[in-house]
Amino acid sequence: MQGKQQLNLFSFTMIVVGLVIGMGIFRTAATSARDAITPSVYFTAWILGGIIAFCGALTYAEIGSRYPVTGGYYKIFSVAYHPSIAFAINCIILISNAASLSGVALIGSGYITKLFPGHTWTDIDKAIISAGAILVFYGINLMGLRMSARAQNILMLIKIGMIVVLIAALFFPYHQAVTASVMADSTPHMSWIQSLGISLIAVSFTYGGYQQTINFGNEINKPAQNMPRGIFMGITIIIVLYLLVNLSYYRVIGFHQMKHETEIAYVLIQNVFGIRGAEIFSFFLFVGVLSYVNALLLSNPRVMYAMSDEGSLPKVFAAQNKKNQVLTVSLTVFAAMCILILFFAQTFERILNFTIFLDSFGMVGSSATIFILRRKTKHLDNTGIYKMKLYPLLPIIFIAAYVFVCGSIIIHTPQTALVGISVLAAFMVIYFIFRKKPLSKQEKNI
Repeated sequence: MQGKQQLNLFSFTMIVVGLVIGMGIFRTAATSARDAITPSVYFTAWILGGIIAFCGALTYAEIGSRYPVTGGYYKIFSVAYHPSIAFAINCIILISNAASLSGVALIGSGYITKLFPGHTWTDIDKAIISAGAILVFYGINLMGLRMSARAQNILMLIKIGMIVVLIAALFFPYHQAVTASVMADSTPHMSWIQSLGISLIAVSFTYGGYQQTINFGNEINKPAQNMPRGIFMGITIIIVLYLLVNLSYYRVIGFHQMKHETEIAYVLIQNVFGIRGAEIFSFFLFVGVLSYVNALLLSNPRVMYAMSDEGSLPKVFAAQNKKNQVLTVSLTVFAAMCILILFFAQTFERILNFTIFLDSFGMVGSSATIFILRRKTKHLDNTGIYKMKLYPLLPIIFIAAYVFVCGSIIIHTPQTALVGISVLAAFMVIYFIFRKKPLSKQEKNI
């Protein structure tokens, strides 16, 4: 897909930040704290998460520079391994992303409903609110890449503003409604390293998403230069913001009380600015986190396009609007998938382990392609593409980190891991049943 509308460096950087900063930082801090036996485990997990994100971001930057095509995150599996692996992994990633989007939208609706405390909100009510948000941004994405990119920029600025408010709370007087000394610690007894592994699950969810930037390929202006720059700047912004926000949570709310909260950002703002301030914050936060919905609606249809282009999905998924190059069918199907999951989704905690377990397959498999691509694309060296320093140390660190997280999920929730492996195997079987189209010449000759 070669579109006339291309993303500049600023828009691409905002997409990176938007893909990563979803609802996670406003929710997963509580989950991570609950699983951490001490504050040292908690902050180690968040620092490690930043280091892992840097290693992964630089690895994906080089992968994107060596193979800058639309739907690259799908196609690198096919090129480096086998189309069956590409089909299976990307199907579960699409499911994981749709579930993640739906879960995030539900949590966002939880914040907005706090503006109406006198009303009893059911899960169906929150699902309807979330579905409405998805439909609005589905409509925006139908208008074209530039329109959705502009919406992304505006929404990200709002969301970053909300994060700045959380950080600024450090410098205002505050009071803790419940002191840490009287809070019962519900953290299970486990070793330091076990606690770190489980705490990293929520942290990984919060830092994840930047790998999807590969899917924009040649829709980025000067991809060899702007892709690594955009990823690097985006991840740097995210790491700084995350660490400062977590320090604010820790100081204002208290480590033990954090374990017992859900809308943790609401609690922080209430402790500093009162109930009215928390309600205003919740409104703008809901608007801000919609950028996550927009970013995934912008990214995932491109995966479907790539799968259709290769023949793994029907050709109708590659259908484009001739005027603005919008992938109309793929966008519609993904939005419908999100809404369908929305009304069957469980709580955020229940889908968290499943989402990260599925994502771990994609993270490990996709990042490992750098070893294959370096060998197959030696002719691109010294041609202006991005090449990471400290190779192969950085991708090895990244892969080892996700193997550790995946192992923690297997030990902590083996049933979730079993379901994930079964789904992956089922999609591979489906691939061989319906596969008809052979590899393209471009894939064979890369």
